[in-house]
Amino acid sequence: MKWLDALPHRRLRKAGIIGMNGRNGDYIAKFNARRLYPLVDNKLCTKELAHAAGIAVPELYGVARIQHDLNSLESTLAPHANFVIKPAHGAGGDGIIVVRGRQGKDYLRASGEPLSHEVLQHHVSNILSGMFSLGGLPDEAMIEYCVDFDPVFAPITHHGVPDIRTLVFRGVPVCAMVRLPTRESDGKANLHQGAVGAGIDLRTGRTISGVHHNAPTQHHPDTGTALAQFQIPHWPRLLELATRCYELAPLGYLGVDVVLDRNLGPLVLELNARPGLSIQLANGRGIGPELEGLARMKDIPTDPIERIRLTVPDFIPQESVPQPAPATPLLADEFFF
Repeated sequence: MKWLDALPHRRLRKAGIIGMNGRNGDYIAKFNARRLYPLVDNKLCTKELAHAAGIAVPELYGVARIQHDLNSLESTLAPHANFVIKPAHGAGGDGIIVVRGRQGKDYLRASGEPLSHEVLQHHVSNILSGMFSLGGLPDEAMIEYCVDFDPVFAPITHHGVPDIRTLVFRGVPVCAMVRLPTRESDGKANLHQGAVGAGIDLRTGRTISGVHHNAPTQHHPDTGTALAQFQIPHWPRLLELATRCYELAPLGYLGVDVVLDRNLGPLVLELNARPGLSIQLANGRGIGPELEGLARMKDIPTDPIERIRLTVPDFIPQESVPQPAPATPLLADEFFF
């Protein structure tokens, strides 16, 4: 019956779009071992793994673990005009505060809004209480280096730090997008908080199209700049780095977030065991057929370059990327104020 093919879910399925139930049941449940979740759900653990593997991450300035640590917060922040505070077990950008400067005794958020130390301290207290953590459990607050983003992104971002999300399935990069902060997102590159996503052609590293609040868009809402045909710098290196993160945390369905720092180059920001599906809208295509094909493959290459060539056949690595090694614990005092 032709009228059945006109139903929205039928048309989406025909276009290869996977939904939340398909993602959770067919890919996350089957390919993400529960015992590996702590490697990515705990951002401190992810940072430790990357550090041990020689993969660059934003510098950790300190960690507040208990309410008593709030007494040392001001002295920890004193040497730093720019920094980021985030929950160790947060998700979706909730609880993250980006500070880009100071004004007298106040901190300045990415939007330019002043923030008193008392308000910031209260926010950290909320993080510790579990307000932003997965499951609402008590959490830890990380204070880390605020990325000085590569100026090449200036025309298509508003304050904040853009990041590049790559979806890696069974160690193979399937699709990617650059997430661009807006005035609405207050400097955070999280789509559900108002950031813009622009799909990336895996072969060329050029942006394709954009999505904002789950609707297609061709221009950044604040700068007015066209989102398509923007060349992501160092693309082969970024794609290889994201692919090699599968060795850090061998989750079958994995999101890898990388940022480009003006001085430090590519930095791995975090890994995600439940990456969202808006990346399909940003790329203007569904990922269902590729995921199904990779899921059926009996043998996936162990070499990261060969895995990339499953989706980018003519891929040529340009620069050396550190190869993950077995993790060795960081010194305890590196994690305290």
